[in-house]
Amino acid sequence: MKAIQKIESFIFWSRWLQLPIYLGLIVAQGVYVVQFMIELSHLVAKTGSLSENEVMLIVLGLIDVVMIANLLVMVVVGGYETFVSRLDLDSHPDQPEWLSHVNAGVLKVKLATALIGISSIHLLKTFINASQIEDRVIIAQVAIHSLFLISAAMIALTDWIMTKTLVLQHNNHT
Repeated sequence: MKAIQKIESFIFWSRWLQLPIYLGLIVAQGVYVVQFMIELSHLVAKTGSLSENEVMLIVLGLIDVVMIANLLVMVVVGGYETFVSRLDLDSHPDQPEWLSHVNAGVLKVKLATALIGISSIHLLKTFINASQIEDRVIIAQVAIHSLFLISAAMIALTDWIMTKTLVLQHNNHT
């Protein structure tokens, strides 16, 4: 094997260095499961003594944990499939539908929309507690959420343009 082929093989092999990172994210998801259960037990234990707003804030916190856990699944499964190795799930009945057409562009758009969802939950919690939060904090959170929206739109637009360009290039070559 020539030196250049060895270097290229090594570079291609290096994708496996991401495996511990994905495994670490799975551990982080376990931490979120524990956090969810703690918050849920607080909600159940305090039932009847909480105001409607307090219940809503705790439930929004639970939804936030679920959305972050979903984000972790997308990153781990989609990232591993896209950047490390194919998952042999063709015959698995629980294979996510989105996994069959995942690529870096699709993954970026999915991640951006997940971040918008998480940001929306945080913003809703802020609005519910608006009387106890400084105006500058609320304005900053709205600005950050708006930037997430703009970023997601730009990522989706870029992915759409790249897809159209690839289709045009493919049609021109055939």
